[in-house]
Amino acid sequence: MPKASASGSSRPALRRNQACLQCRRRKLKCDAARPHCGTCFKAWQAIISVPPPQGYVHPTEPRCQYDPVDGLQLAPEVDTAERIKELEGTIAKLKRQLSESGLQEPLDYVSRSISPSHSSPRNPHLRPGSALSQPSTSGRITPDIRSLASSSSITLPHLPSNIVSSLSIGSPETSFRSDSGSPELRTMRSRGNSAASTLTELIYSGWNPDLPEPHLLNHYIDLFFKCDPCCSRILHRPSFLASMHLHPRDPDFPHSSVLHAICASASRWSSQGVKLLPDGTRRDTFAEYHAGKTRQYIDRTMATGQDIFAVMQACQLLSWYFYQEGRWVEVWIFAGFQMRVAIPLKLNHPGTYSQHGNSSPGAYLAPPKDRRDLESRRRTWWLTILFDRVASVGGWVHAVDEQDIGTEFPLRRADFESDHLEQDNPQSLITKDVYITHPSQFTDSFLLLLKAIMLFGRVTDYNVRGNLRSPYPPSKTQDPFQLKGFKELDSLVCVDFLNSLPHNYRNVFGAEGNTVDTDLYMVHIIPHAAAITLHNPYLDFANENWISTRRCTHAAQQILRSYCDLSSTSMDRTRLHPFATICWYLAAVVQIQLCKHYIELGKTAAEEIVWGEINLLRYAMLEYGQRSPIGTRQERLLQGLMSEIVRLTTQQRPLEVPHVPLYPFSREGLWGTGDSSSAPSVSGSGSEGEEVEYAEGRLGAPLPPNVAFRRGGVGALSDIQSDGAAMGSSPSLGGLPNAIDFRSSILNDRSQGPLGNGPEHRMAWSNGEGIPRISSRNAAFL
Repeated sequence: MPKASASGSSRPALRRNQACLQCRRRKLKCDAARPHCGTCFKAWQAIISVPPPQGYVHPTEPRCQYDPVDGLQLAPEVDTAERIKELEGTIAKLKRQLSESGLQEPLDYVSRSISPSHSSPRNPHLRPGSALSQPSTSGRITPDIRSLASSSSITLPHLPSNIVSSLSIGSPETSFRSDSGSPELRTMRSRGNSAASTLTELIYSGWNPDLPEPHLLNHYIDLFFKCDPCCSRILHRPSFLASMHLHPRDPDFPHSSVLHAICASASRWSSQGVKLLPDGTRRDTFAEYHAGKTRQYIDRTMATGQDIFAVMQACQLLSWYFYQEGRWVEVWIFAGFQMRVAIPLKLNHPGTYSQHGNSSPGAYLAPPKDRRDLESRRRTWWLTILFDRVASVGGWVHAVDEQDIGTEFPLRRADFESDHLEQDNPQSLITKDVYITHPSQFTDSFLLLLKAIMLFGRVTDYNVRGNLRSPYPPSKTQDPFQLKGFKELDSLVCVDFLNSLPHNYRNVFGAEGNTVDTDLYMVHIIPHAAAITLHNPYLDFANENWISTRRCTHAAQQILRSYCDLSSTSMDRTRLHPFATICWYLAAVVQIQLCKHYIELGKTAAEEIVWGEINLLRYAMLEYGQRSPIGTRQERLLQGLMSEIVRLTTQQRPLEVPHVPLYPFSREGLWGTGDSSSAPSVSGSGSEGEEVEYAEGRLGAPLPPNVAFRRGGVGALSDIQSDGAAMGSSPSLGGLPNAIDFRSSILNDRSQGPLGNGPEHRMAWSNGEGIPRISSRNAAFL
């Protein structure tokens, strides 16, 4: 007798051919659910629950198909094996075509370095081919095949149609620029007679599409090493230039973050896409694009730790770019960031590596692989320390104390680049008398610059710690020499360091007088800026013989003298180290206080002289700001300090610089010559915020014209005990007020100054190398 079926579990019988094709073929039960039956769905879940074998990809959905519905066309049966063979044949055919066109890299194995993040198509600064960049968390990918839908063609990545149509075959040096004028594209040498060959070469050469083309990038690299006064010394120039000839996928090819940072830094010497904003600052869209790309690599490294040392070097290059731009918030953030990165890398240990330590973890970097790698790490560390000290001169606490620095000083630059690296520098910060002892085998202008900056850092530490531990601010009536450590620091900063300089480093114009070493120039003015910082809290012009007053006035005059020595030549002063603007600012602060003192005493003639010196320093900052906005920003900051003396002065137009040349060495001023009625009135802000209008009339405080900078050509304060007698002026030159000569000027004989005999002919810069560089800003490659 058959069993009675349970009514609750019985399923309705399916009609003929109602089950899916897979269940009918395999003779399995089917519930005919749509779009996938339960049996096929469970089978698919079992398949995807385990990893697929190599070369196989799980299906994205269950393979469950039903007979076609009436009225619908049945899709033709496709043999998967035949389809694969057909696609393989198409790919092989395309490979042969690429090989015949002269390309060496097959499609399947071409890879290239790309940006670590998406490139927005709306970004007006995208490099050619940047639309090809794909999102990736790694530094390198292979280009994907966009479509294999048809058996006869493969859709390759393409550039925008407007760029394709503008490519000019036969003019490989043609440059394309955006509306901003920044470099956008330079066509590479064409290997064919069509635009397709140029595009194919760009895509499959392995080149990072976010970077300029190789010949243009090499131009920026050359500019960087020749003109950059800040951070070029951390890179080993010969090996870096040699590595640029490697294939972009070679492990020894420079990291893209470093190349982007170099483009941002070098653009100020070459880029024509600069816009002047209403506030007087400049904006370089090309530099901003590459700075943004560098920051993307830094952000990725913060998350993954990938390529940490190379990205740290790129961070240093970018930090100095921000410093020259006067972007103080980013300067401070990046100064702390690179210091926090360098410490876990153990760069502050002797030999930049340490395996011992009970409480500290191991280093994230392996030991240096050779002497060059060791020296590169030392230089990277010391540039990190230097940037931290420079960023903290405003009175901020340093990120690392001197006592926590055990790294030896680097070797001379000549030894580094020539691979003479057999011996380590015997000096470090723990060496006795390190600031006044300079072994000739281990001394060059860059090492002296490091010592000068570290000396300034000691002054910053002293002021910051004194303010933290004292309940009251420093008083002008207080004798600082009674404070612990002040006398020794004053002697080291104001006397001993400069007196200890080797004889061949006491003249920044070089032995032949035709080269200016930018590092050595800073060595001669940084101690004076440090002296002003140390003594300014105790500055009191009411006390003529007070030593702090004498220290500050002497330091300000020495900084002014140094600028006048350069002004007597045809040097492009915008190639100085950007920290020079801080030194000029500090000297101008002293002169502003002196000017206020003369206004209160009613010494009009002496006040007029000081106004000329203030305006000279303002002009130096504005001139530097034409290329690096830090100069313009410092001059604007100085105007805020000048508001009180502008309100109190009897000079009719004290802020007007009588001669701002339209062109280098031009006698034609910005406001014309001779006819004072054509000069615009100058307005300034009073101490209470009111606007002060200066009526047109006679010229105010005179500033020597650029062509008149010569020996004894700049008036200066000779003694704070001046009786205020009228100072005679020399005859004007071409309708312009000439330099003022007066008795007892400490600038009367420049040959007595620390810069030596500065010749008045055309000269060349040297970035710490002692060899001639570009003679003017109008050089051919600029």
